[in-house]
Amino acid sequence: MSETALPEVAAIARDLIRIDTSNFGGGKANGEREAAEYVGAYLKSLGLEPEYYEPIPRRTNVMARVRGRNPERPALVVHGHLDVVPAMAEDWTVDPFEGVVRDGMLWGRGAVDMKNMDAMILTAVADLLRAGEQPDRDLILVFFADEENGGVEGSALVVRDKPEWFEGATEAISEVGGYSITVDDQRAYLLQVGEKALMWLRLVAKGRAGHGSRYHEDNAVTRLAEAVAAIGRTRWPIRLTPTTEALLQGLGELTGRTTDDPDALAAAAGPAEAFLRSTFRTTANPTALTAGYKHNVIPETAEALVDVRVIPGTEDDVLAQLQRIVGDDIQIDTVVRDIGMETPFEGDLVDAMVAALGKHDPGVPVIPYLLGAGTDNKALASIGITGYGFAPLQLPADLDFTGMFHGVDERVPVESLVFGQRVLADLLRSC
Repeated sequence: MSETALPEVAAIARDLIRIDTSNFGGGKANGEREAAEYVGAYLKSLGLEPEYYEPIPRRTNVMARVRGRNPERPALVVHGHLDVVPAMAEDWTVDPFEGVVRDGMLWGRGAVDMKNMDAMILTAVADLLRAGEQPDRDLILVFFADEENGGVEGSALVVRDKPEWFEGATEAISEVGGYSITVDDQRAYLLQVGEKALMWLRLVAKGRAGHGSRYHEDNAVTRLAEAVAAIGRTRWPIRLTPTTEALLQGLGELTGRTTDDPDALAAAAGPAEAFLRSTFRTTANPTALTAGYKHNVIPETAEALVDVRVIPGTEDDVLAQLQRIVGDDIQIDTVVRDIGMETPFEGDLVDAMVAALGKHDPGVPVIPYLLGAGTDNKALASIGITGYGFAPLQLPADLDFTGMFHGVDERVPVESLVFGQRVLADLLRSC
């Protein structure tokens, strides 16, 4: 497929991928300004009036409101984020920021998380406005900075400093749901109605500095390594919630299997297995190590970062368990902590999302699930807005879509983007 023949939704996603908005965390980022200006220019071309908020230089957020026919109805927030995690180009088949189209797929950092959805939002709204249509209720379109750093320099500041952007809103949709999985050769869609709580932790080990050649029992690196290995090898027990119980029920109905063994049932989902298994339990993954400054110097301090995602409501218990796992001589610092959420799989908006998928893929079941990660819906929840994950994509059965979140060779079928644009446009018309 040549670039000139690309559907608009794929061309916009490609353009956004080509704007390197890598976010390294901890305030180190390329910034979202150019991407926000691209989005703002597109919104302005549709006759909307974009507003920008840049609380920290280059960390730019953009918003526009689409007025609905019925101003008495609560508004719907439709949001995405413009930053991406970094990519190591040498690990990729293609340049991660070139926006390559190959074999019917758009490749690049953000093709999955989440410049694909950003493009779907923009073009779905364009479908309505170019046709002279008006949604029934106000749509608040927001594109945030810093989501990949927990939103601390993005959505958290926007909801604090710009609450007027969200005036009248009660519900929101964004990533990560609405996509298809294949369960025992049968397609189903997962609709996100909750997400696990977030705890980003730092482990700190102290020891005694000294020469690398000496006999030395008080080594901070050794102590830290033992703690990291202990966390990495811990197998957390299954702890179901109403949402994960409903997920298992849906998978059981598809497969004809019992729900007694959640992990075995998740295995029927093929490439999505690991993503689903993470929703049944706490996960605690060491992700970074920092220690030392020279080969023959034993350092006094060694540190590690651990990404912990827990079932909502179990945060304090998990922290206590982690301290027991690593021992009292390891200091645990909380870098970022954010809430978990869970909402019933019911209501007018849920019905509208299910119906929109059903219109474009009739007869295929839609199953609720709890996201094992987090989204900017957490920040919106702090001002009373209920968030759902709905980035609709019909995907090939053999594509490991969930495995490409923050992975290498992110890619999404162009046809899936077109499908998502159409489903999302119908949702915005009907909800």
